[in-house]
Amino acid sequence: MKRCAAAVALACVVAACATPPASDAPPAPAPAPVAPPPVREAPPLPPPPPPPPVTAQSELDAGIKSYEDGDYKAAETKLQSALEMGLSDPLDRARAHKYTAFMVCVNGREKVCRDEFRKVFEADPAFALAPAEAGHPIWSQVVRSVKAELARAKPKPPAK
Repeated sequence: MKRCAAAVALACVVAACATPPASDAPPAPAPAPVAPPPVREAPPLPPPPPPPPVTAQSELDAGIKSYEDGDYKAAETKLQSALEMGLSDPLDRARAHKYTAFMVCVNGREKVCRDEFRKVFEADPAFALAPAEAGHPIWSQVVRSVKAELARAKPKPPAK
């Protein structure tokens, strides 16, 4: 029995080492590599909208903003542009001349300062400085002087 068991064991070992019979079927192809998903490009951004057209009002607004930001050269250019483009509202013309007057007054250009305040009163005869502006040591005196000068030059109504 020992021999029989040894023979069976030997047959199992030999059978395990044997190569399988060749098959007539071609070998199975290797799996294709999986490609990564395509990279999607972001759609192009739409072009920015065109800037709004330049108008006398937009130049006035830009000039006042430049003045408030302390960029007086840009302010003077923008305010002059607004006036040349023809501000239709007399109060806007008065504002443009007022800010221009402020700048030339503090630069010691008294004649131009007076001329600008004269143009302010021509555009808006009821013009008055705001309380914060009225106490300025340079232009407040010029405004009072120009206002008095215009009052004296105003024709008097005929006596009855």
